[in-house]
Amino acid sequence: MSIPITYKIGDATSPQGAGAKIIVHVCNDIGGWGRGFVLALSRKWPQPEARYRAWHRGEETDVPFELGQVQFVQVESTIWVANLIGQRDIRSRGKVPPIRYEAVREGLKRVAPKAASLKASVHMPRIGCGLAGGKWEAMEPVIREELAEKGISVTVYDLAP
Repeated sequence: MSIPITYKIGDATSPQGAGAKIIVHVCNDIGGWGRGFVLALSRKWPQPEARYRAWHRGEETDVPFELGQVQFVQVESTIWVANLIGQRDIRSRGKVPPIRYEAVREGLKRVAPKAASLKASVHMPRIGCGLAGGKWEAMEPVIREELAEKGISVTVYDLAP
């Protein structure tokens, strides 16, 4: 039961709609947190950054800190942030940007059952397409296949110009 991806002008840290919501964003695999969308997350809630840094330090061991893994952080009664490790390092290597589409796909495969169990919609900026250097035309099909085609409502936010 495929659901179309919804695109909205707005802030992904203020997800719209009723019910439970998961905000998905892409993190790197070296413990860096300080540029891009994470700054907006940290301004709104301290928990995603604190938990990500603890995870990187090995203080959280529920799942390994590696590409394709996801850490779910509840920030409000009906809102979770998914710290998805889908970026290798923070710099391009030659002409290869940090984004790892297959790692994002693996992470979204972990988000899907969590969203289903919570009966949650998924909200995100254009993940992996800012500092990670990804292309939306490559990322959007991954999101569609791993979430929308599984009946999970997805809203992608673009900030107002």
